[in-house]
Amino acid sequence: MKTKINILVVAACFFVACSGNQKPVDLAEAKTSGNKKYTTGTITEKTLSSYASLPGQLAPFNEVNLFPKVNGFVKQIFVDRGSQVTKGQLLITLEAPEMESQLQAATSRFLQAQEAANASKEKYNRLKQAAVEPGAVSPLDLDNAVSRMKSDIAIANAEKSNMQAVGTMQGYLKIYAPFNGTIVQRNVSPGALVAPGKGSDQPMLILQETRKLRLEVAIPEDYVEKVDLKQAVIFTLNAMPGKKHTAIISRSANTLGNMRAEAIEIDVLNTDGRLKPGMYAEVKIPMVSGAKSLLVPNTAIVRSTERKYVVAVRNHNAQLIDIKEGLTGSDSTEVFGALLPAEKIIVNPTDEIKSGDRL
Repeated sequence: MKTKINILVVAACFFVACSGNQKPVDLAEAKTSGNKKYTTGTITEKTLSSYASLPGQLAPFNEVNLFPKVNGFVKQIFVDRGSQVTKGQLLITLEAPEMESQLQAATSRFLQAQEAANASKEKYNRLKQAAVEPGAVSPLDLDNAVSRMKSDIAIANAEKSNMQAVGTMQGYLKIYAPFNGTIVQRNVSPGALVAPGKGSDQPMLILQETRKLRLEVAIPEDYVEKVDLKQAVIFTLNAMPGKKHTAIISRSANTLGNMRAEAIEIDVLNTDGRLKPGMYAEVKIPMVSGAKSLLVPNTAIVRSTERKYVVAVRNHNAQLIDIKEGLTGSDSTEVFGALLPAEKIIVNPTDEIKSGDRL
């Protein structure tokens, strides 16, 4: 009897298994079949922060690459890297033996021309005195004497100018400091052959004025009109954390560079020499009071390799609006684009949303 019951149970199970022809539920299809819910919010318009933090870099107030004006050999160098120099100080002397010969030849030609001019002038004066007696000197001879005198004087003046030009060229064999500063690089040694160069060539010396520096800051295009040029700038140097400096914006480029930013400069005194050109700084640029900006939640911005945008909701349709980012806070970001205050946007968009999708 027990064996018969077991057979019936097994048969019933087999029957149930064979009669079940329903397929299992596809979870992926069920997930994508429903409409995804998105949270919407509104764009807020608020007054800008009183300052915008931007990076800056110290640069020398003046910098010059010193090249020779003539070919020559380095004879003496009176400075080295780190030397403090004053305006007009002799830095390098060159030697060019051929220049001395050129100067002597030019001087000799000038003296010869001057003697010829003096002789012509003396001859003219004698003929002029003799011409007082009627018939003593023909008018033609007197005219020829005048012409010869003027010609010789002109030749003498030309030779004098040539001699002075050679003397000036010889003066180029001495290199002087054009302003007070510090020698930051020396690239030659005595005996080196040097020649006039271009900006891409290596200079003999590099001189920087470091007692006064320029703090250079690039202002993004969207902030250019909002900078308050009358207020003081606060900056801290990365090499000197915790120490704040204040200064006034000295000048601005009044044009946008390749990076779509306007360069401004802040003059910084460096009398103690602690500040060095090339140091980086965090600069707080004052903004005009009352200037307002559009703010969106940080999560509302979609970033890709090609663009940055937010998804606006217009007439229940999605519109992808390209934006540029400004100041970023803990929960919101300043944006610039074709947006309006109080306009609805999607707070949690994804790159799956396309422009024109019904929301």
